[in-house]
Amino acid sequence: MRTLFLQAPTFDGFDGGAGSRYQAKREIKSFWYPTWLAQPAALVPNSKLIDAPPHDIKLPEIVAQANDFDLVVLHTSVPSFKSDVKTIEALKAKNPKLIAGLIGAKVAVDAAGAMAQAPAVDFCARNEFDFTVKEVADGVPMAEIKGLSYRNADGVVVHNEDREIMTDMDQLPFVTSVYKRDLEMEKYFIGYLKHPYISFYSGRGCKSRCTFCLWPQTVGGHTYRTRSVAHVIEEIKYCLKEFPQTKEFFFDDDTFTDNLPRAEEIARELGKLGVTWSCNAKANVPRKTLEVLKANGLRLLLVGYESGNQQILNNIKKGMRVEVAERFTKDCHELGIAIHGTFILGLPGETKETIQETIAFAKRINPHTIQVSLAAPYPGTFLYKQAVENGWLDASNAELVDENGVQIAPLHYPHLSHTEIFNSVEEFYKKFYFRAPKIASIVSEMVRSPDMMKRRLREGVEFWHFLRERQGGAKKAA
Repeated sequence: MRTLFLQAPTFDGFDGGAGSRYQAKREIKSFWYPTWLAQPAALVPNSKLIDAPPHDIKLPEIVAQANDFDLVVLHTSVPSFKSDVKTIEALKAKNPKLIAGLIGAKVAVDAAGAMAQAPAVDFCARNEFDFTVKEVADGVPMAEIKGLSYRNADGVVVHNEDREIMTDMDQLPFVTSVYKRDLEMEKYFIGYLKHPYISFYSGRGCKSRCTFCLWPQTVGGHTYRTRSVAHVIEEIKYCLKEFPQTKEFFFDDDTFTDNLPRAEEIARELGKLGVTWSCNAKANVPRKTLEVLKANGLRLLLVGYESGNQQILNNIKKGMRVEVAERFTKDCHELGIAIHGTFILGLPGETKETIQETIAFAKRINPHTIQVSLAAPYPGTFLYKQAVENGWLDASNAELVDENGVQIAPLHYPHLSHTEIFNSVEEFYKKFYFRAPKIASIVSEMVRSPDMMKRRLREGVEFWHFLRERQGGAKKAA
């Protein structure tokens, strides 16, 4: 079928189509590549991928193309679901014969609920959906497609048996060929990565059992399934040829350092190519491995610290000791590896005191940049189950964002209110960045590079506007 893969327009600045753990508007406007859509698009010949948010493509422009396609597949999420369904309805009003399907974590865990809420949706591809979508596009009868939930001729929703999880990851074609065909790479930017950058997956799944993390519990699983080193390096070489302007490569694997020997092997091959690269990592990578990675082009690690309180780390099954994270961070500083550290406020066990403990921890270990998120209980995660069972989540906060797409504080506890958790994010940012040593390092960085000065000033203005927008969210959280 003539197939359109679509990340639909939604909240202004909303980033929810890739490996983002939280689909929300960012503190600084940024966009990840729509990798989860690009992968099945790479399997379907003559398909088209439209990533509306970063390209500022509005709904009328997409609807105008409805008759060019037989099939449309949208990536959806809890915050964007209602908007995505409206997009499907608009497309079908233009082309009533259009078949419409959804992919993403939301429908992976609750296809029945999604289809009950959205009569315009013809099918949902559950869990690992790449080949499920390919078979739909190839015209395989829906009754024969594993991993599919669909409406039969009588309008009854049928749930086929699950699809087996992939083990041979090399069978997946390069997503970057779809980037080249359909996307403008300069539209994708992340505050802590060099611009322009390219990101893709070298493997799926994560060994860790963090109770809040969306993808391993809904789509990827807890086994780290990897592409061969040769296959990964072949894609890097393709990118060097087709995207010569690339300043940095980012491996968006949940935890690239889950397999240390493989990480070192890939690093050595990247070193031969002379590329700059970064990846997601857990705060327990041994110094010897860090030395190998740094010597072969590693610039930055994205590290989920989450909290500076050991009991909270235990509560969320992080599998991490605070002192190990501190030693790892010290090693990175000494080796010249930058860290973008991510933290979460409002996790089970949070108190006013633990919030201050985490802020103090972040200041002490001093990553180059930070991201502070609000605990988000996405359906399908253990945290969501906990929140519902314990009454921590109100129905009015179940969409996890406000009317602007900005995160709200959906969880509350008897000793800690929505508002207290919500306001602590701004306090965290101010206490971390408005310190003399941190301000001095930022100014020094800006003085050394005029381009960096322009970038940081722009980001500062964007961040200030973001904080002002959050005030609307504060009212909703209250």
